[in-house]
Amino acid sequence: MKLLAIFAAASLTGVFPQIDKAPRYQFAGSDQLAFQILQGAPADVFAAAAPKYPQELYARGKCWKPVVFATNTVVLIVPRANPAHIRSVYDLRRPGIKLVVGAPGVPIGDYTRKLLAKLKLSSVLGNIVSNESDVKFVVAKVALGEADAGFAYKTDVKAVGSSVRRIALPAAGQPTVQYELCIVRATKHLQAARAYVREVLSPRGREKLKAAGFGLP
Repeated sequence: MKLLAIFAAASLTGVFPQIDKAPRYQFAGSDQLAFQILQGAPADVFAAAAPKYPQELYARGKCWKPVVFATNTVVLIVPRANPAHIRSVYDLRRPGIKLVVGAPGVPIGDYTRKLLAKLKLSSVLGNIVSNESDVKFVVAKVALGEADAGFAYKTDVKAVGSSVRRIALPAAGQPTVQYELCIVRATKHLQAARAYVREVLSPRGREKLKAAGFGLP
């Protein structure tokens, strides 16, 4: 029996196998996964860290109607030792700060840019030393001390424990972070894909998401 192929945002790496360890998972940036599905990659279910990509696939007839299944919060992270002595997001304006973010088009990268624009801090983008293809790479670089700060999801901080410190962000800048999933129309396992989606949306699935730090719609 062929395993279901679940294409899912990198920030779901820890929680989805807790909900169901049986499928074959591919975790990466939501934009990359959507592109692969458009190119005909054999995915059964697609779960993204932003509505943009499932909605685009739906509009193009590549997946069934998406549904919101979780929410998240953007946070600023620094290495545990915090050598740049960053105390707030406004400290990122200092010259020489090494900032790592998600690339444009990657959900965490787009959320980061929206947040900075709302706080009138877009000039901070001048301190970017690396644009990463998914949020896990952002967290890894900050945890290893290769950057002074980065933007990630609250759930990613929970996953790496004491390797990084989280710095609170002004609520006025916080973007709306919603996760959507959809069944890919090309699936040859429609019933199994529907069962997987039901599992994610079930009380048990929601409990696992909540325990991992996600918000529930």
